[in-house]
Amino acid sequence: MSAYPHAAATAATTSVPVALSDSDSGSCPASASLSGAVSVAEGPGLPLPVLGRDVTVPLVTGGEVTYAALDYAASAPALQRVWDDVAAYAPYYGSVHRGAGYLSQLSTDLFENSRRTVGEFLGCRPGDEVVFTRSTTDSLNLLAHALPEGCEVFVFETEHHASLLPWRDARVTYLDAPRTPGRAVETLERALADREPYGPALVCVTGASNVTGELWPVRELAAAAHAHGARIVLDAAQLAPHHPVDVADLDVDWVAFSGHKLYAPFGAGVLAGRADWLRDAEPYLAGGGASRTVARRADGGVDVAWHTTAARHEAGSPNVIGAYAVASACEALREAGFDALVARERELIARVRQGLAEVPEVRVLSLFGDDAPRVGVLSFVVEGWNSSHFAAALSAEYGIGVRDGLFCAHPLVRTLLGGSGREPGECGAPEGGPGERSLNAIRVSFGAGTPDEHIDRFVRAVRELVRDGARWSYRTEGGRCVPDRG
Repeated sequence: MSAYPHAAATAATTSVPVALSDSDSGSCPASASLSGAVSVAEGPGLPLPVLGRDVTVPLVTGGEVTYAALDYAASAPALQRVWDDVAAYAPYYGSVHRGAGYLSQLSTDLFENSRRTVGEFLGCRPGDEVVFTRSTTDSLNLLAHALPEGCEVFVFETEHHASLLPWRDARVTYLDAPRTPGRAVETLERALADREPYGPALVCVTGASNVTGELWPVRELAAAAHAHGARIVLDAAQLAPHHPVDVADLDVDWVAFSGHKLYAPFGAGVLAGRADWLRDAEPYLAGGGASRTVARRADGGVDVAWHTTAARHEAGSPNVIGAYAVASACEALREAGFDALVARERELIARVRQGLAEVPEVRVLSLFGDDAPRVGVLSFVVEGWNSSHFAAALSAEYGIGVRDGLFCAHPLVRTLLGGSGREPGECGAPEGGPGERSLNAIRVSFGAGTPDEHIDRFVRAVRELVRDGARWSYRTEGGRCVPDRG
C-alpha cells in the first residue's frame, strides 16, 4: 500500500489529477493517473478544444478577427485538456527519481506512468523502451548515436531534415524521390539487396510527408527492410497527431515523434522501440540520471556503471511536465477516438482540395498523385505570386497563419517545384520580392482542433487574393515579406 495514505484525501480536495495505487516496484508511494481535469469532446463535439481558439489578431485593413491557426504541421496548439492537466499538476511538481519527499515521489510515479501511457498509445511490444527526448530531431539524433559499427543508413531524399541529416557518422545512401508507393518499396528493396558489405542497416522513413501530407507505405517498407536484414525507424511527427500509430502492427523497430506536433508543446519528444541498440550504445549525454554508480579508481580516474534502461539516455533532470503533457495528449486523442478524428479530417481535406481546385492558378504539390491518401497537410503554389507574399497577405488581411518556404525538406520541395534538389536555399526565406517567382511554396495544415470556419475562411481568402489581388502593399524585410506600413 501507499506510504502516504492521507494523499487520497489530498487528491480529493485539490484539482491535481492524481489517484493513489500500489507501485509496480513498491518504491513509488503515489500513482498519478492521466484522467485529465477536463474530458475531451467526442464525436459530434469535434473539433477538440485547443488553447488560443479565441485569440483575435489585428488586420492591416482595419478591425480584428479570430486567428485561424493553419500551421499545425509546424506546431499544433495545445489541447485545452493538456493545458488543464499540466496546470493542475504544476503545484505538485518535484524532482524525479531518488527524492525522498512526497512531491518527488509523486512526480516520479507520474513520470513513469507517462512513459507507460505513451508506450500503450504506440502499441509497443514487451521489452521495447520509451525514451523521452526533446523532439523528433533529438530522437533521431539519439538513434544515430546508437548505431552499431558499420551500420549503413538508407533514407529517401523526400524526408524532413530531422530524418535526412542526423546520420553524419554513418555511411548513408540517399534514395531518389519515388513517384508511387510501390516504387518506394521497389527502390528500397533494390538498394538494400545491393549494399556492400552486407552488414547492419537502418532505414529511416516518414509516415506522412510534412510537405504533401501523403501517407507512406510504412508496413510494406518495414517488411522490405526486415527481408533484407535491416531495421527501420518511423518518423511519425506528422502521422501520430492524425492517425493511430501501432509499432507492433506496422512492424517498425523504432518510432520517433514530437510533443509540439501532438498538441503538447512543452519541449518533449519520444523515441520508442527496440532496446538492444540503445542498451549497447554509450549514453547520449553523460551525467546524473544516466549513471547507476560512479567510483574513484586507484589511478585517480573514475569507473561508471550506466543504466541499461531508458534512463541511460535521459541524463540530467528530465522534463517531467513535457512528458506528462505528451501522455495527456495521447490519452485525449485515444479517448476522442481516431475513427472520428480521421473521418472529420478527411472532410476538411476534401473541402480544402475542392476549394483550391476551383482556382486554376493554384497548383497543389503531390508526390504520389492527387488521389493518394493524406493527412491534413497540403502545399501549393499560386501562378503569378511569390509564396511569401501570398502567405503574408493571408496573415495581414485575413488573420490566417500558414507557412511558406521549403519546410525543412529542401530536396523534396525543389523536386516538386521543378527545381534542382541540389540547389541551396534558406528555410522559409523568399527568393524574390512580391510578384517575383521563387522556388518555395505555401503550406496549409490543420487537425483535431481546427474549426470549420477556419477552413472556409482560408478557401475564400485564396479565391479573393487570386481574383482581386492584395489590398495592401508589401515589402521584404529581414528575409520576410511584410506589410508596408509607411
